[in-house]
Amino acid sequence: MWTGVIPAVTTKFKEDGSLDHAEMERCFGLQMDAGCDGIIVCGSLGEGPMLSQDERIEVLKRAQSVTKGKPTLMTVSEAGTREACELAAKAAKAGATGLMVVPSPIYHTNPAETVETLRAVAAAGDLPVMIYSNRIAYRVDVTPEIMEELAPDSRFVAIKESSDDIRRTTEIINRLGDRYAVLTGVDNLAFEALTVGACGWVAGLVVAFPEETVAIYRLVKAGRYDEALKIYRWFRPLLDLDVSTYLVQNIKLAEALAIGSTEHVRAPRKPLSGARRAEVEAIVRKAIEARAAIPLAA
Repeated sequence: MWTGVIPAVTTKFKEDGSLDHAEMERCFGLQMDAGCDGIIVCGSLGEGPMLSQDERIEVLKRAQSVTKGKPTLMTVSEAGTREACELAAKAAKAGATGLMVVPSPIYHTNPAETVETLRAVAAAGDLPVMIYSNRIAYRVDVTPEIMEELAPDSRFVAIKESSDDIRRTTEIINRLGDRYAVLTGVDNLAFEALTVGACGWVAGLVVAFPEETVAIYRLVKAGRYDEALKIYRWFRPLLDLDVSTYLVQNIKLAEALAIGSTEHVRAPRKPLSGARRAEVEAIVRKAIEARAAIPLAA
């Protein structure tokens, strides 16, 4: 159902902290223009936990106005199952294509709790679900065993695989075949995951460098690995910015430098400053100056 490059987009704010709908529409449009295959809103990169549920629905609708029929998913990452179910139902009513669901990021559920939570959210939204498995950030590992237990429910259609273990993609496919669409969710493991069978890339740095991200995906899927790897090696220092406590600020700074966007974030976050800002800015500027060539056929 869901393949290709699906950006986990940032949420744009005005200086006063309100939603910047015009800038979101512009930035989301750049993703579509580059050939991305959908959009996921209000994830970690999208500062979802800093938004009210009503604001998240507003962001979803703004994305829908740009994606024009391509998959537009709402991230559900609530502390409590009740609140997660409420958001899933609201997203369904607002016309979301599907949900990307994270087990509680506050309480670290055990396997039985994880299964029950995911089933409850899927039932509340009654939409296709991408399970977000990220044991590093959220300390809950949605294992292949759990995926198999959930497999009888046809609403579970995809996995955002972010375990940080490249072996996991093969383990899922070996155990479950093509039951789930497996998408990589770790930017600096994307080439590796795509070459062992992942069918898509839920990407972060794509919001600043959409053409390069799409080119890597398309070249890999065409079997043109050397060409894809050349771009990926150029991209790697940038992709490392996604694997950081400061991923939101890192990537918003990259957007500011690469596509002229803004860096406004929701408190308690603050834009990068001092030595950290100088380091990230140097990485981004160096990449822009030595930008990789994209083969025309990509």
